[in-house]
Amino acid sequence: MEGLKVDKVVDTKGMLCPMPVVKAKLALEEMKPGQVAKVLSTDPGSMKDFPAWCQETGNRLLLAQEEGKRLYTFFIEKGKEA
Repeated sequence: MEGLKVDKVVDTKGMLCPMPVVKAKLALEEMKPGQVAKVLSTDPGSMKDFPAWCQETGNRLLLAQEEGKRLYTFFIEKGKEA
């Protein structure tokens, strides 16, 4: 996403469910609300997993896209802490 400040890149390429979501969760735990993580994944299931996980956790999925063959990129903004 052009013009978007990415605070952390989480590379989960080669990992299968549930590890991409687990790694993203751990990364977001270290971030402040409003910061953005870019998650890279090769797991096709992550295209369903990340939207569902964001909805459940209050994090905001800014963009989910497939780049090239089997590379999925997610931009996730950390939600407000409880």
